Amino acid sequence: MKFPKIKVNKSQIHGRGVFANEPIKEDQKIIEYTGEKISGEEGDRRSEIDDKLTYIFNLNEKYDIDGSVNGNDARLINHSCSPNAYIDYINDHIWIIAEKDIAKGEEITYDYSFDADELEKCICGSKDCRGYLNDPDDDTTKKLLKEREKNSKKF
Repeated sequence: MKFPKIKVNKSQIHGRGVFANEPIKEDQKIIEYTGEKISGEEGDRRSEIDDKLTYIFNLNEKYDIDGSVNGNDARLINHSCSPNAYIDYINDHIWIIAEKDIAKGEEITYDYSFDADELEKCICGSKDCRGYLNDPDDDTTKKLLKEREKNSKKF
């Protein structure tokens, strides 16, 4: 299987990002998210050490992948509320796959859809930006948004 050529470059979204170095077709596998396979408990512990810059990705209910240890460029793919790629779990591997055709030079992004106990601010800058990185369908996110709305009405 031929994978598209990608490159890391300065991003308008955040720091560095991953860009298509050639056109990528819809549904094409772009890159596997690699790193150290660790227990979910260890992933949680490492995330608490530095919750602002972590490359921990949930693999399944038991394991996480830490992209900061033996990881590849996939860890540098930025979030967007209007992504051009998505995540798929195939045979216990995490793949980033094109959601639509991606032009040469375009930054590759996917929706992080975090599960978190607090709203994580989004800076993607897309016209459809929802303002947070959390999964909009997650019950905790819905609860946090209701609390935010309720608190903003107090002032």
